[in-house]
Formats: sequence, C-alpha cells, structure tokens
Amino acid sequence: MLPANCTGGNLPPNLELQASAAEITKILHDYRVVAVVGLSEKPDRPSYRVAQYLQEHGYRIVPVNPGCREILGETCYASLKDIPFPVEIVDIFRVVEAIPAIVAEAIAVGAKVVWMQQGLEEPDSARKAKQAGLQVVMDRCLKIEHGQRQV
Repeated sequence: MLPANCTGGNLPPNLELQASAAEITKILHDYRVVAVVGLSEKPDRPSYRVAQYLQEHGYRIVPVNPGCREILGETCYASLKDIPFPVEIVDIFRVVEAIPAIVAEAIAVGAKVVWMQQGLEEPDSARKAKQAGLQVVMDRCLKIEHGQRQV
C-alpha cells in the first residue's frame, strides 16, 4: 500500500502553492533583482546576512525598510511601490500579518516571485499571487536555496 502522500489525494498542505525544486533553481538563475522587505541594517540579523550573501553572489538587492536611508550601500525604499525600477523577487522578512499587504504590492508592481522566508507561510496570499501569475516560495531561505544549488 502507498503512503497517503503518494496517492495524489492527500498532499501536504499548501504544496500546490509552492514552487518546485526545478522552479526554484530557475528562479535563482533567471531573476537577479531582489527587493528585501524588512531588511535590517543590523549585521547580526538574518535579513542582513541573506541580503549581503545575495550581493556577494551577483544579485542586486533593493532594501525595503521605511526606517532607513541606505543598507549595504543600496538606497532604501519605504515600500515596493516607491522603487523606481522593476523588481523580480520580493523576499519577505516581516511578520506573517504583514504578508497580505506586501503580496498585494508585489502584484501591483509586477514582481515575478513572492518569496516568504523560512518560518513564513501565508496560503491565502500565496493563492492570490499565483492567480496573478507570480511564482511563490514559502518557508524557505533564499540564501540556503542558492547555496544548495550553486546557481
């Protein structure tokens, strides 16, 4: 007898919303402009370490933090809608309650991917993003995923 998750009828929750491993590899290869929503200016914070890693690996990071002017040598913006050029990946480092508004902005600005960092899942927002044509990654670290793939 097959395990329940192999029958196709009892998939883990939200799996249908999540980008596949192959899609994540393609995202990391094809998209290079990452808006980091909730990027901290403190070097000991996960958001800072992830953004710094991405910079070191050729990505353009765009800090989104209304309380800062500049982080990691890049101009900070108060929101996604304030960024005067296209962003491809919206990497979210905010509390889950903030995700619906961030996803709505990501859709409005024409982002390609909504990436909810490790520990973050918001299925309703993920569904809205997918319905708008965006790819969705939830509960995964961009830095870890990139490091595992060596894109």
